[in-house]
Amino acid sequence: MQNGYGPLPIGLGGVSSYSEDEDNPWRNTYLKVSKLPEGLTDMKQGAIETNIYQKVYQAYLSGNITKDWYEELQESWTWIPDTLNLSKTPVRTQIAFAYGKDADGILKIVVDANNNLDLTDDKPFTPLGTMSFEDSTAMANVIDVSFEIFVHNKIVPVNVPLFIVHVKAIDMFMCNFARYATAQFKGVQIAVSSDNFTNLSYKNIKVALMLNDPENGEKLKDEDLYRKNEYIEIKNEIYRISGVNTNKSTLVLEKTSLSKAQLYSTQTGYKSPLFRKEEFTTKSTVALDSLKGKYVMLDFWATWCGPCIQEFSHLKELYAKTDREKFEIVGIVGGSRPDALADVINRHEITWPQILSDDADKITETYGISSYPTTFLIDPEGFIIAKNLRGHKLEEKVLSLIMDGESL
Repeated sequence: MQNGYGPLPIGLGGVSSYSEDEDNPWRNTYLKVSKLPEGLTDMKQGAIETNIYQKVYQAYLSGNITKDWYEELQESWTWIPDTLNLSKTPVRTQIAFAYGKDADGILKIVVDANNNLDLTDDKPFTPLGTMSFEDSTAMANVIDVSFEIFVHNKIVPVNVPLFIVHVKAIDMFMCNFARYATAQFKGVQIAVSSDNFTNLSYKNIKVALMLNDPENGEKLKDEDLYRKNEYIEIKNEIYRISGVNTNKSTLVLEKTSLSKAQLYSTQTGYKSPLFRKEEFTTKSTVALDSLKGKYVMLDFWATWCGPCIQEFSHLKELYAKTDREKFEIVGIVGGSRPDALADVINRHEITWPQILSDDADKITETYGISSYPTTFLIDPEGFIIAKNLRGHKLEEKVLSLIMDGESL
């Protein structure tokens, strides 16, 4: 484990205070602070979670959440608890905090850095008010916090740098943990971060080959990162990234004998995963393999996503300029109701095929969609050639590809 962020891009996760709703299913998991800080008014309490999966597992075993809620979380998170690598004995995964205004009306937050549930021995501070920062700025403003992890079948205390900001525009505290992991394999150094540094569960990971000194401040681009179930090439051999086993403290790689041209992945240069589903309006079948011979853009979006809706004007222009024998758009809609999708299609006069993805087909899960909009541009042979192109960049790319094909 290394303190800092290394070559990996940084993210921030939201921090919320406790809900006062008596019916909140999390209510019995709230930390009970023995002493609150003095000198703050309008105070609210909450906790920063380091490993929500361990928390949920132990809360279920102790009866602090119901069986129904436990099963509902597994389904919504697409999570099957690995009970062999989770602790049945409770682990201190949470870090208590409280915030309020001081005598001058300035917002202050107090974090239970030593995790003793006493906030009187912790110093209130005013966090930075920006989401844009350099690594050096974050590291100059971290506080070291204590909690526990379950590793090698033991509960182990750790100290980790925590960085907190308060975004005034949305009146929300956000944070990350300035810690990443490194591994050595066949003489190659690999860096691993957990979910943009916003927690330390390592369920969602980003992996990078460390070709340069991580201390030089250079950040890798998104296209240079690997994620769970993607493929990584090391010393001319291909491995699938199975994930991180936090109990054994290992990055798990599975070697494959297949060539890159034989593998299906959401990475550039690989074959796009296949799917078959009925089109939302016409009920005709849309199958990716039936679209071979033309360029295809997969547009993953949601009815509640503002940037997705804004993109429709560009897509309509591009659709009108291109020949259906050479280019097709397929919209894949996740996390949305059928009535909402029908309304958006009618209101914006969308004419290209739309698929409503659900828990049965798991298309959005297969493609690892974590945010909207997400796009994939696929060539006539079914290989992904670009990701997340939008607006004029998408139009320029598609039109140039079609023109090059015509010239051949």
